[in-house]
Amino acid sequence: MSLRVAVQMDPIEGINIAGDSSFALIEAAQARGHSVFEYGVKSLAYQSGRLTAWAAPVTVRRVAGDHFTMEDRRTIDLANDIDVVLMRQDPPFDLSYITATHLLERLEGQTLVVNDPASVRNAPEKVFVLDYAKYMPPTLIARRIEDVREFHARHPGDLVMKPLHGNGGKAVVRIPADGSNLSALIELFDNAWVEPHMFQPFLSEISEGDKRIVLIDGEIAGAINRRPGAGEFRSNLAQGGYAEATTLTAREEEICAVMGPELKARGLVFVGIDVIGGKWLTEINVTSPTGIMAIDKFNGTNTPARIWDAIERRLGRS
Repeated sequence: MSLRVAVQMDPIEGINIAGDSSFALIEAAQARGHSVFEYGVKSLAYQSGRLTAWAAPVTVRRVAGDHFTMEDRRTIDLANDIDVVLMRQDPPFDLSYITATHLLERLEGQTLVVNDPASVRNAPEKVFVLDYAKYMPPTLIARRIEDVREFHARHPGDLVMKPLHGNGGKAVVRIPADGSNLSALIELFDNAWVEPHMFQPFLSEISEGDKRIVLIDGEIAGAINRRPGAGEFRSNLAQGGYAEATTLTAREEEICAVMGPELKARGLVFVGIDVIGGKWLTEINVTSPTGIMAIDKFNGTNTPARIWDAIERRLGRS
């Protein structure tokens, strides 16, 4: 049976079809006969118990520069006109993002939202991961420079400093062992963000890559290894990193086995976790995970289809 799908995403005209996971999910939905609407998060409106969006029916095709056809936009009722909403807009995970999760949560019991909006709100990438601290490198979340200096003294060497709610490797910086730029960077971060910041020892294993492992309903679907590009220590594909085929270590399989049931229970259908050196868990990505097209390229799999299988099971359609 066909589904009516609404995808809350960044503007479709600006996506890179070669690697965009949202595009792949729309493409896979079409292949199953599902109808798809596209809308932006800023068009959400709530009134008298109705949650609506200013949306357009969309059809995609794998043709660079001519990858979609869009009909006229219209107001759609996300409870009555839609069976499943894919929440796929990129972070930042700010108050706008959080407000959208509160609005989409109003659809509970009527329309399936993937990933579950309440769970997304309660599982920000660099905070939810603290539930699995035994698999993480030493980590500090703080704002006071005195706390950072004390942490640095206990973990001498280079540090990595990250915005707590950043994404795609943006504003991730390396602090040298002598701490010479620490004060300036904390001043900069304090002016840019009101929340505390994350600090971890620099892991030399990053030169060998940062593994992205995708889990679907808590089960391993595949992985890629992302290596930093020339002159970079960040391995994010958005920052010039490149992907290669990989396999999982016993510890990585253990990490997935430990968190898998909790991810499924929270309604986090599509999740990407990041592991460095085969053992250090750094993030649990639940907002708009990526990497499935690269995984399928190397493994010959069809991860978007597997995601739709999981969605259809939750709707009782499989």
